[in-house]
Amino acid sequence: MTAAAPTAAAGATDAAHPAGPPTTTIRNPVLPGFHPDPSILRVGGDYYIATSTFEWLPGVTLHHSTDLVGWRPLGGALGETRLLDLVGAPDSGGVWAPCLSWTDGLFHLVYSDVKSLAGAYKDVHNYVVTAPTPQGPWSDPAPLPGHGFDPSLFHDDGPDGDGRSWLLWLEWDHRPGGNPFSGILLQEYDRAARRVTGPVHRIFAGTELGCTEGPHLYRHDGWYYLLTAEGGTSWGHAVTVARSRSLAGPYEADPAGPLLTSAGRPELALQKAGHGSLVETPDGEWYLAHLASRPLTPLGACVLGRETALQRITWTAGGWPRLAHGGSAPALETPAPRAARPGPAPGAAPAPAPAP
Repeated sequence: MTAAAPTAAAGATDAAHPAGPPTTTIRNPVLPGFHPDPSILRVGGDYYIATSTFEWLPGVTLHHSTDLVGWRPLGGALGETRLLDLVGAPDSGGVWAPCLSWTDGLFHLVYSDVKSLAGAYKDVHNYVVTAPTPQGPWSDPAPLPGHGFDPSLFHDDGPDGDGRSWLLWLEWDHRPGGNPFSGILLQEYDRAARRVTGPVHRIFAGTELGCTEGPHLYRHDGWYYLLTAEGGTSWGHAVTVARSRSLAGPYEADPAGPLLTSAGRPELALQKAGHGSLVETPDGEWYLAHLASRPLTPLGACVLGRETALQRITWTAGGWPRLAHGGSAPALETPAPRAARPGPAPGAAPAPAPAP
């Protein structure tokens, strides 16, 4: 996205990662302590991350950055009962996996409100709200299909897109005897009418890791890329990638396996790595936002819960995303964007020569 965005209101920076002079390194986690399921977005020169809040209010925590290094909290987006009513929400219910996107001069925030976790059944209510700024005011919620969770919006408004919007979500099959993670669904979303329309497409059944959820869709170099969370939300968690030339598929999973995972590496500081989303900088660099946890001992208690980290992404000659440092394991440090590094940013005017 390259459209100009309203500038975030001034305020104190995140004490863990304050803004400051240019740096070469992003240090993880960028959002320490209970910031799971990050959805990252760039609008103009501003970056935003939305994270899950479950049964806590206000719903959906938002953070803002101009360099991916320092992040400033903007508070919770859903602070009114008309936007989110959590009376009776079960432990670990409430808001799951929000998705923040931008089109038509508006921020679009999609989220699940899970009312029940009883047995194999999940009483899921999915909504979308819009606002001209991340601080609101947010519109009344418009309902979305509720036979599943982790909804996200993809706006095909790039230079080779058609301007239409599409809703993705995991279909949850609660019938006995089957796989409840029954596939990723895609359906057109009519922004003017604020509802889905047209046929539903089942675009991805997942890989052998299973528990396929958390879909996010992107367009890059003539391909549609589908990111999903797989492997469950514990030590086997992962980010997987599939792609297709056609929006509705079929989608081919990356033959190299997960883009990101900590599975089988108990020595890593960042564990449970998964549930990611991508962002492109103005200079064409790519980053992956993902959740991770830091156990006190190998595979031990993670008292700070699931946190948000960033990894720099490169692209292979064959068109697949890869962690810039190689492999699939999350790193505690990753290079900052060029514009955030010491020295003039790419394309910046040269410093004036000193007076004679």
